Amino acid sequence: MNDINISLPKVILTFFNFPILPEIILTLSLVAIVVIDLLNREKNTILLYKIFLISTSISVGVLLYQWEIPSIFQHFHTSNFNFIFRFFMLICSFLSVILSADYILCSKMALAESPSFELAAGLAGMVLSYANDLITIYVSLEFLALSSCFLSGYTKLDLRSNEASMKFLLMSGASSSLLLYGFSSLYGLSGGQLQLDAAVNGISFNQYAFTIYLSAASIIAGTAFKLSLFPFHQWTPDVYEGSPTPVVAFFSVTSKVAAPALFTRLFGLIFPYLSNEWHIAVGLLATFSMILGNLIAVTQRSVKRMLAYPSISQIGYIMIGVLAADSENGYASMITYTFIYILMNLGTFACIIPFGLRTGTDNIRDYAGLYMKDPVLTFSPVLRSPSLGGIPPPSGFFGKLYLFWHGWKAGSYPSVPVALVTSVISIYYYLKIIKLMFTGKNGRSDTPITYRQNSLVSPSISISKSSLEIAMIIRALASTLSGIFIDPIIEITRNTFF
Repeated sequence: MNDINISLPKVILTFFNFPILPEIILTLSLVAIVVIDLLNREKNTILLYKIFLISTSISVGVLLYQWEIPSIFQHFHTSNFNFIFRFFMLICSFLSVILSADYILCSKMALAESPSFELAAGLAGMVLSYANDLITIYVSLEFLALSSCFLSGYTKLDLRSNEASMKFLLMSGASSSLLLYGFSSLYGLSGGQLQLDAAVNGISFNQYAFTIYLSAASIIAGTAFKLSLFPFHQWTPDVYEGSPTPVVAFFSVTSKVAAPALFTRLFGLIFPYLSNEWHIAVGLLATFSMILGNLIAVTQRSVKRMLAYPSISQIGYIMIGVLAADSENGYASMITYTFIYILMNLGTFACIIPFGLRTGTDNIRDYAGLYMKDPVLTFSPVLRSPSLGGIPPPSGFFGKLYLFWHGWKAGSYPSVPVALVTSVISIYYYLKIIKLMFTGKNGRSDTPITYRQNSLVSPSISISKSSLEIAMIIRALASTLSGIFIDPIIEITRNTFF
């Protein structure tokens, strides 16, 4: 009996220390959501979302516990890099589903698809963050892409949503083809090795130089589609504009987590001998992405389309940290800015989603005079838009300062000045919306926006205004206060090399 009592804590400790336990929890919750939706004819949406939120919260707790305790499973490779990006994916999924809950309750769409596909995409992104062989990387990437494709076509009755889903599917297939070609070349050159470290050790760079360059170019092009880097960005504005707004919020943050994690692992492990070549190529793509994204965003009239182009420029900023390639500060600056961007961007969508539900529009002109109609909706973007533009003292300024400084020290001399100039340009279109909210006059209607609904909203369901206001205030404060506590965040992200 004493032996049982002694061994029971060890069994519990071993169970909680299992490296992929957070992913197992998400998988079980995904199965539970699908089964409950099939068996429950009343379609209890609240129960499905509670399962999602509870399972994600438990996964976050388990992941944080494992982060502090060394793994006893020696055949699993874990590092701060893996834990941080898996944590980011969980945070993105958790915050995104909170934003989408009211949208789904107020729409006439299928109820179980949104949490199930978001769970699947988040699970794939977590696996992608620590995958160490070519097959797992490709399968998890395709799982993430297909789940995102289904989410973009969530509103089946909307032709724009169907168009966005089709474009997403075609572009994703093209990028996956390029990526698979690069992987197959590496597999052949390494003598059939699938593990990343084994593949790089088995390749003779002197003997197969041309093929290796071709493989690197294919992988850069394939990942550039996922990253929305210029000139592989064409699908992003159309998909953002046609997809449901909560789905756009989910895309805008998960892509900034999963794709840089994939790119960093691939090129940091497989192509260390070609660092100069791929640094130059990616630096040019990032520079043109920052220029194009900010300049075209100035001319946009749709809010979702306007936010699509800054997302292209934001990935250019993030790539400056990847190009720094310093495990002490380079990756730390990239990870820190990514965390701040998650809070800033989701907070922005916390304003756009209720406004779109109540007015049925995403035109920038319709935000005119919003301060007189709903001060809380105005309060949220007033705090976050300057942060996205890099105006001090919000957190976005400190994140960009840290990122650009270490990019300059690492030798990214062309990219950092362009990033500074384009950040100044971005201030214009962010402040333009704020100015319109306070000084503009909307001639469409003087009806308070709280009582206006679009064609997707069921009249029997009212929008939970108090919960949306609380969510907006929390995200606004989090995205602002994170700049004050940026030093602890930086210390956590140091030494993240995989």
